[in-house]
Amino acid sequence: MAKKGRPPAISHAEYGALREVVRSHPQATLAELVIAWGEHMGRAAPSTVTMRLALRAAGLRRTRPPTQPLRAKAQQPGTRYGYNERHRPAKQPGSASAGALTDAEWALARDLFEPAAGARGRPATYSRRSVVDACCYVLRTGSSWRNLPAQVYPPWQSVQKAFVRWARLGKFEALQDRLRQQWRLRVERTSQPSGAVIDSQSNRGSAQGGTLGFDAGKKVKGRKRHLIVDTLGLLLAVVITSAAVQDREAASRALGQACQRTAGSLKTLWADSAYAGQCAQDLQRTHGVQVNIVRHSGRARWDDAQQPLWKDEQPPAMPKKRRVVERTHAWLERNRRLVMHHDRKPFYATAWVWLAQARMLLARLK
Repeated sequence: MAKKGRPPAISHAEYGALREVVRSHPQATLAELVIAWGEHMGRAAPSTVTMRLALRAAGLRRTRPPTQPLRAKAQQPGTRYGYNERHRPAKQPGSASAGALTDAEWALARDLFEPAAGARGRPATYSRRSVVDACCYVLRTGSSWRNLPAQVYPPWQSVQKAFVRWARLGKFEALQDRLRQQWRLRVERTSQPSGAVIDSQSNRGSAQGGTLGFDAGKKVKGRKRHLIVDTLGLLLAVVITSAAVQDREAASRALGQACQRTAGSLKTLWADSAYAGQCAQDLQRTHGVQVNIVRHSGRARWDDAQQPLWKDEQPPAMPKKRRVVERTHAWLERNRRLVMHHDRKPFYATAWVWLAQARMLLARLK
């Protein structure tokens, strides 16, 4: 007598289609395979338990590729690695720091900070260039406002007020946006990018207080810096949140900021597995950007014992484009002000990030 009961959600005749879905998503999680299967078949997705049983019945297993031992890089005789004299920029005469703007650098940024010709009001007591140099000094050294060298820079109260006013007016963002387009044109790219990379980094917060939280994954109490950069590592969006905020919760806000700054030219976004699943689908639906999840090459894959040639057909799982955002985080942390969050309001922490990369692009374009 034939066994009766409810028919399986994934029948034996659909195992071929199931293998096609797994082949197109070799590193997907079980929940992501459920979503992909529902989209592929055009019907309601089954539960993860049903999907696990169907994968097992079809002979699909998760396998982890063998790890390759790291080979030590041979050091050439007489080679010295690390920070040395050639990494230190030349000290400008009459300045208290090596981060002071040169004449060529100030020419690229002057019109944003100097008042327009014929502007009304009381003339400035201190030159705008000295105030910008003082902000760069605080950024590079991590000094407090009160410890500004009084013999070289204007009073710290004037410098702080100017920084706050410029941050609220978006001067540092406008400067970085202009320099980013100039640098892209110099390296023979379009002025606005079509691809971007997103990632976050948790940093400690000081006793100054403000919006702080605890990142349980990184074991850091402080704030989280969410960045979206183009394929050259240049900033497109900066969002500062508490470290307790998950990456996927701030992704939509950061991507919206990047799309607005690039005038809708973004078409592709690379992200790690923290943005996979429902977050990636929401980003694609809301902003119209294709989200590609890049996973580690050592991550377990779905494999079929009946088709052992799948491994040779797999594309590289970790493209180099995914690494540029990690390099941008390292660029920013060269400035001691950004190693730790000292500002009480996250808005001013964001302004320091824009100023840090604008300062780097000024050095490139001078």
